[in-house]
Amino acid sequence: MRSTFNVLFYVKKNQPKKNGLCPVMGRITIDGQIVQFSCKFDIDPKIWDVDAGRASGRTEQAREANRLLDQIGASLTKHYREIVNRDGFVSAEKVKNAYLGMDMRYETLLKVFERHNEDFEKMYQAGSRSWRTLYKYQNVYKLLKEFIKYRYNRSDIALKEIQPAFITDFELFLRTEKDCGSTTIWLYMMPLRRMITTAINNGWLQRDPFFEYSIAPDVKDRGYLTKEEIKMLMEATYIKEDRTLVRDMFIFSCFTGFAFTDLYSMTIDNLQSSFDDKHKWLVKRRDKSNVASTVPVLEIPLKILEKYRGLADGDKLLPVPCYDKAKVILKDIVKQAGIEKNVTWHMSRHTYATEICLTNGVPIESLAKMLGHKNIRTTQIYAKITHEKLSRDADLLANRLNGIAEFKAASF
Repeated sequence: MRSTFNVLFYVKKNQPKKNGLCPVMGRITIDGQIVQFSCKFDIDPKIWDVDAGRASGRTEQAREANRLLDQIGASLTKHYREIVNRDGFVSAEKVKNAYLGMDMRYETLLKVFERHNEDFEKMYQAGSRSWRTLYKYQNVYKLLKEFIKYRYNRSDIALKEIQPAFITDFELFLRTEKDCGSTTIWLYMMPLRRMITTAINNGWLQRDPFFEYSIAPDVKDRGYLTKEEIKMLMEATYIKEDRTLVRDMFIFSCFTGFAFTDLYSMTIDNLQSSFDDKHKWLVKRRDKSNVASTVPVLEIPLKILEKYRGLADGDKLLPVPCYDKAKVILKDIVKQAGIEKNVTWHMSRHTYATEICLTNGVPIESLAKMLGHKNIRTTQIYAKITHEKLSRDADLLANRLNGIAEFKAASF
């Protein structure tokens, strides 16, 4: 879909000068957008052909006027083509500014996104960011590039051109063309939102296109292992050593709450005992968010640390296998242990939040610190109130009420 580019010249007859000449004006129209500018010369309105948009006759004045108009038209066409080839999009204002020597190369969405991803990749290589988050940013960049081509037939779009309709159209594209659900779209909108915030902070965009836009992830029941299932997994025996290793690493995650990527990158320095209580603690910034996570080492993970002491390469704390291998083995060992749930590695994090911490009275504020969450609302997504804790809290409430004299004296 090519832009409709047109240049028209006319005489401003309502503003004649003292010598009777009138200024010649130019009008650029691109896709219905119109801008006007002065051609910076005057002409006798009597020799102007309104229909042709040029001077008529063979006089020297007419020939000189038409020569200037031809130069201006050729220059505008040249600037138009350069802008299209350079930026992939064009506007009447941009062509006018280029002709007048005020060309301002607008920042574009994909260029800003590309620079962000390059910087993020450097941080990942430095060990301060997660490769999964980098992959998400790279994937959203590709989707936006495909969407802009699909919707606007362009290679990029200026940030100043992004309107609220761009956001809703992108959501529709993800739903219909990519068959994404609300949770996936919610995840993909966050990197785009970050680019828009960057543009606003740098003054490249004045109005927030996300204003009044909202989308929420689908509410799903996040699974976790019960005490009985954890015990089944711990008591299971395996012939192959790699099965036992993966089981132990998974149990370690269940009792510390660390995601696989954090477990894999954990070093000896992350194991600390500098607190006053002299207990062992795991202190590590999460690979995903770079937020500090502080977790006490309970008896079971402490035994696992002792079991694998000195067996990891370099300064690694534990000999954690690669994720692709670990997730395949996990499916197998869970099945052998007699657990019928569809267990993923991230379920160990849910298990720590629910069965290990909340069920045993750990306040959600402390849990948020252990899980390394920026916002306690994220912790609430992980948290579940188990039947055991609910029953215990009900008993506690009943005992307290029974101890209140006013309630004891009541009769019905």
